[in-house]
Amino acid sequence: MTSTSQAATSRELAGTVESPLHGALHAPSPGWTATLIHDFRELFKVRVTGMVVVTGWAGFYLGSMQSGISSVQRGLLDTLVGIGLVSAGAGALNQALERSSDALMLRTADRPLPAGRISLWQGIAAGIGALALGAWWLLLHTNLLTVSLALLTAFTYVAIYTPLKRITTLATFIGAFPGAMGPLLGWTAARGRIEWPAVALFAILFVWQFPHFMAIAWLYREDYARAGIRMLPVVQPDGLSTVVEAMFYAVLMIPVSLAPWKLGLAGPAYAALALLLGFFYLAYTIRFTRILRTPSPTESRMVARDLLKVSVIYLPLLLTTLMLCATVAH
Repeated sequence: MTSTSQAATSRELAGTVESPLHGALHAPSPGWTATLIHDFRELFKVRVTGMVVVTGWAGFYLGSMQSGISSVQRGLLDTLVGIGLVSAGAGALNQALERSSDALMLRTADRPLPAGRISLWQGIAAGIGALALGAWWLLLHTNLLTVSLALLTAFTYVAIYTPLKRITTLATFIGAFPGAMGPLLGWTAARGRIEWPAVALFAILFVWQFPHFMAIAWLYREDYARAGIRMLPVVQPDGLSTVVEAMFYAVLMIPVSLAPWKLGLAGPAYAALALLLGFFYLAYTIRFTRILRTPSPTESRMVARDLLKVSVIYLPLLLTTLMLCATVAH
């Protein structure tokens, strides 16, 4: 999954004091604690982790309903804590590997690792610690399948997707696999096995990501080019391949979003609302094709930003609709 750029945090420090995170530092100003919290929020990619937790919640809720309404809340908090820790740990390790390229991009240069506020080894230790704690927590409160899938997700994101970003545009496709695992992890935590409705939830997240990714890639193509990251708009700057990929997956999103209805996870009300939401997402993706025609960089960025905004509205609306319209197993 992707994160938006965040404002740099300023601080003034005077005197010296020893800190376990920063070594010899100046005496903390009133903003030092806020800066430290901000740095760890950035290191653990709290916004991305939050989206993973939300999709994990949807998967757990829907899976629990297949076991009967009385089990919907059982183990939910423990599951989300474990998923969140694993995601946060993977995010920190991703930033440790990408610290050099992050330093070259305007939107990421002020992250704590490239800016030097957190050292490489501190970032790695925090990442491994969160990852290990999350895996242990999931093992304690869920099941071995969920733990295995969570660790596989983290491995794919950190060890495969992250280095491939500098080698091939296929990294985006590969990165969509760990990006779609949230609801599957929630489902297996609730049910203890992989079932077709869980695969449908995974497919929804997988397909949704591509218009979302393409909008981000187009918005920040100069940054990605500066850092040597091979996103489609960098490799093929005319934008045609970017538009084609976004359109293909936006069209595919419509039948994929209907899969839970076909599998009996929700009733016809969900199907009708999912169709409306799918066509809304498609309409903004069609609008995104204007990047091929407009000579204005401002307008080009505007339509890409609009698609990005719609994508982050569409997914929670779709999952909320599914949860509200879900049928209880008898």
